[in-house]
Amino acid sequence: MLGWLLLALALMAAGAEAVASLRAGAWQPLTLGQLWYDLDRGSLNLVQALVQRYLHPAIWDPGVIAVLQWPAWLVALVPAALVLLFTRRGSFP
Repeated sequence: MLGWLLLALALMAAGAEAVASLRAGAWQPLTLGQLWYDLDRGSLNLVQALVQRYLHPAIWDPGVIAVLQWPAWLVALVPAALVLLFTRRGSFP
């Protein structure tokens, strides 16, 4: 079920990117960071503070920052593909 949910999220993010690109008249990538900021900037700031304070500042920058700059659809599509691939019936003995 998780794999299908992630796949649906990837398709919705790709659709949102396509609509934004059509409106702008040029390709407008929708990054995970921009999507998260648009949905709830407070939680993004909270996660940044928690990671930097309680884990390590190097995890946030460059680690999480790099992932936040990836296309949102890609961030959902890769785990969706992995989950769907490895949880197929009969894929493991």
